[in-house]
Amino acid sequence: MKLDAISISSKDLKETVKFYSLLGFSFADFPSDEKHIEPITKKDDVRLMIDDAGLIESITGIRPIPPTHSSFAILCDTPQIVDETVAKIKSGGYGIVKEPWDAFWGQRYAIVKDPDGYMVDLFANLPVE
Repeated sequence: MKLDAISISSKDLKETVKFYSLLGFSFADFPSDEKHIEPITKKDDVRLMIDDAGLIESITGIRPIPPTHSSFAILCDTPQIVDETVAKIKSGGYGIVKEPWDAFWGQRYAIVKDPDGYMVDLFANLPVE
């Protein structure tokens, strides 16, 4: 077995796509009434599934509420990319939960928030001195 996908819900798929595009995800065009979208991925990549919040509620009977803890983390190639990505998120008008910092465990780390409140960790290994 292996982890295949991470799922989040969205109240506004277009706004959610805009946010995740700033994180480097690429999306194909989709119709305005679409209820499920996924970024373009390579074979064997873990998929990010984004579902309309109304669809999830209709399936589960429970209104989705984003977590108060990060759902997933994105590995960046360098500490500089963490900083640059956070700057793009901030200039896009999205929330920053924790500005980039050099964590004691040896990573440049930051936490951003998508339009629905899901927190996404961004990190890169710090150079070994």
